[in-house]
Amino acid sequence: MMPDSILLGELERDALTEIVNIGVGRAASSLRKMIGDQVTLSVPSIDVVSQRRAARLISEREVAELVAVRQDFDGPFSGRALLIFPESNSLELVRAVTGDSLSAEDLGEMEHEALTETGNVILNSCLATIANMLKRSLAMTIPEVLRGDSAALFEIDDDIAQDGLVLFLYIDFAVRKRDIRGYIAMIMDIPSLVKLKELIDEFIARVVGEDG
Repeated sequence: MMPDSILLGELERDALTEIVNIGVGRAASSLRKMIGDQVTLSVPSIDVVSQRRAARLISEREVAELVAVRQDFDGPFSGRALLIFPESNSLELVRAVTGDSLSAEDLGEMEHEALTETGNVILNSCLATIANMLKRSLAMTIPEVLRGDSAALFEIDDDIAQDGLVLFLYIDFAVRKRDIRGYIAMIMDIPSLVKLKELIDEFIARVVGEDG
C-alpha cells in the first residue's frame, strides 16, 4: 500500500507532468543541436509505483534485454534516475545520434558514448527543470551505462523487502522519423517523495497566486 503522504492528487500529477514535459522539451532541443535533426520527446504519463511494480511494468512491455543510463541526484529530494531503453531501441538511438554511416563494429564502439551523452542530456534536463521550477537545485553524478533485465536495473532482491518507490515516466521518443520508446524512472525513498510533493504543492500555490 502507498502511504497517503506520497500519493499525488490529480492537480499535483498534472503539475508534475507539465514540469517534466518542459524538461524533456529542453532535452529534445539540446539533442536537436547535438545531432542536427528533429527530435520529439513527450511524457504521456507519470505514476508513483513500487520498485517491483516498475520492474514488472517494463518486463510486461519489453522482452529484450534492457540498456539504462543511471545518474544519482541529491538535494532537497534525492534518489537515482534511470533512462531505460530496450536494447534494440538503444542501437536505433545510436544510429540516429551518430548518423547511418557507421559499420556494425563502429556502432558497437560508439554505443556506450552515445548512450552516456544522450542519457546525460535527457536526465539532466529533466531533473534540472524539475528542481528549477520548484525553486531548488540538485547535484548530479556522472552517468553510467547499465545492462540487464528490469529486476537487475531496479536492484530487486527477492530476499529483501523493497522500500524504494519509483516516479515512473513513459517517454515517446522520435529521432529522424524513427520511433524509439523508453522510460525514465526516478527511484526515491518516502521522505524524498514527501518533500517532492510538498514542493509541487508550493509550485501550484505560486501558479494559482500568479493567475489570481
